[in-house]
Amino acid sequence: MTDLQLMTLDVNGEEHEVLAESRRTLVDVLRHDLRLTGTHVGCEHGICGACTVLVDDRPVRACLMFAAQAEGARIRTVESLSGGADGRELSDLQRAFSAHHGLQCGFCTPGFLMLAEGFLAERPDASKEEIREVVAANLCRCTGYQTIVEAIDSCAAARRRAGKEK
Repeated sequence: MTDLQLMTLDVNGEEHEVLAESRRTLVDVLRHDLRLTGTHVGCEHGICGACTVLVDDRPVRACLMFAAQAEGARIRTVESLSGGADGRELSDLQRAFSAHHGLQCGFCTPGFLMLAEGFLAERPDASKEEIREVVAANLCRCTGYQTIVEAIDSCAAARRRAGKEK
């Protein structure tokens, strides 16, 4: 007998009712039930960071969290970063990753974007050294991390400049 649970999840500002087994992980529900495939599944042990999403504005490994645990929280996936009428306009962080070549194969990129988005919201004045320390929590086999650090630092600097202009 399967233990099904009806959950209401707030994902990217929209409420979704999901009927799923209580043992299903958040990453599985996001990808398979809600079809938000931007969140990637890597190691499934919380080590690689490919599945990083924001839960109540904090980076979380979605492979280590049961979907039921996220009920009542605000969940943001990489899909929340884009904007425009058609959802195809890149965010400032995504543009910075592109401009600084902070991605190569792209598999780890959504996890890095969400980690950076959460980190910069908490630490907008972060130094390059602090950024480097934070991104070390996620694994990338292609970029060597320097371009990722440069992209995040560039985005943070632009956000600080924009904040001073207001």
